[in-house]
Amino acid sequence: MSTDAQKSPILKLVTNDGENFDVPRNVIRLSTTINTMLEVLGLDNETNDPIPIYKVSGPIMKKVLQWCTYHKDDPPSTDDSNNREKRTNDIPTWDVEFLKVDQATLFELILAANYLDIEGLLDVTCKTVANMIKGKTPEEIRRTFNIDNDLTPEEEEELRKESAWVED
Repeated sequence: MSTDAQKSPILKLVTNDGENFDVPRNVIRLSTTINTMLEVLGLDNETNDPIPIYKVSGPIMKKVLQWCTYHKDDPPSTDDSNNREKRTNDIPTWDVEFLKVDQATLFELILAANYLDIEGLLDVTCKTVANMIKGKTPEEIRRTFNIDNDLTPEEEEELRKESAWVED
């Protein structure tokens, strides 16, 4: 453990399946949800009581904390999301490798990042899914995500006719 992590107060987190994590404050600072919880409860960094993380399992929290540990010293995002061009090709190499997981894990990471309000993790996980979709036909997307087609061939043809203008 680095000297920085040793100096940082330790928070105790407990996941929905009862797994406990002792996390340096400077690692979990990326979670707006936990920061707000500490602020609202007046705990500021000092609490021996475990903080319940109701919507995240132990294995997913372990991955979230791995990501937060790697990114703990990243500067705050300065992008203005309203003016920023939406790109999916700007995922850092480390994150690309980190997110080479099965789909279920990737989707659970998205849910955890959303619940914990970890903007950077939510951004790269959603971009990863967007890249899985980009350039694919509806049928290829259904195969990629194991989605059953609930439309009849007639309904599909009708939709194609109605949206023919999109492909012009």
